[in-house]
Amino acid sequence: MRFINPKIDFAFKKIFGSAQSNDILISFLNAILYEGRSIIESLEILDPYLAPQIAGVKNSYLDVKALLNDGTFVIIEMQVLKVQAFGKRVLYNAAKTYALQLTRGELYQQLRPVIALTITDFEMFSGHQDVISHFVFKERTRLSDYLQNDIELVFVELPKFKKELDQLENITDKWIYFIKTTGTLDEVPQTMATVPQIQKAFEIANEVSLTQDELNTLQQQEFFAQDQESSVAVGREEGRQEGRQEGRQEGRQEGRQEGRQEAQIELIMLSVNRLLGQLNPDIERRIQQLSSDQLEILLNALWGFSNLEELSDWLDDNSQ
Repeated sequence: MRFINPKIDFAFKKIFGSAQSNDILISFLNAILYEGRSIIESLEILDPYLAPQIAGVKNSYLDVKALLNDGTFVIIEMQVLKVQAFGKRVLYNAAKTYALQLTRGELYQQLRPVIALTITDFEMFSGHQDVISHFVFKERTRLSDYLQNDIELVFVELPKFKKELDQLENITDKWIYFIKTTGTLDEVPQTMATVPQIQKAFEIANEVSLTQDELNTLQQQEFFAQDQESSVAVGREEGRQEGRQEGRQEGRQEGRQEGRQEAQIELIMLSVNRLLGQLNPDIERRIQQLSSDQLEILLNALWGFSNLEELSDWLDDNSQ
């Protein structure tokens, strides 16, 4: 058997966000959020696209969004690379999901809690080895809860999960192991198959169950992820070399920035050609005029565009 890698955007959405994934997502969320307790009894998988209600507010592209039986919204994101201001993006998406519940004239009492679950293939927080971290509003000195703890941030840091197959103790361990290792497995481990929802997740992840179009999309995203990783490495090295040549702090900073921007632009050009079609000179010129922060936002937004016209509209809204 060959399984798709759950850490790839398309694969994660296919496994956890498809129409047939309700029971899988319930099991996964109970395992990660509630230590395997059956707190979530049912849920509805929603469109993960967060369209702004106010002109000028940024669009958001989530991996999976669900409404739980108690009215809580859960938004889930799988992130492979550690990009600049990623922590702010997580908080922004959680706050936006919370705020967009209300339309004009509705009462604040109608707001429902939001849990932002983020799975990272890198370490977010140094100084401890906890795989799962929960963040809520606390009073700074007394550490008492805020009156309404309606926004919770939950992080799963995959590199901190060190357990091997024979060390898995509970369903939480099994689901994290599934996310981290499925792309490298060639069969369903017996100890994992005893959980019906995990067995079903493996069946969805089996490459033979995918259409040719789905396989092509998966391959494109795998190439994109590889290109991003290479781009980050190249940008860092070019920045270091330029900084060394300048021999001053200012030179090092400028060198890192220039190298990073060149790598970002190169990656965007390559990705657009693969995903949306051949770039025209006008769009290429407008991309080259973006700041480093804007380039990073564009990299994260590329999967939300279906054609070059949507990319052009984004550039109209975000170009300097």
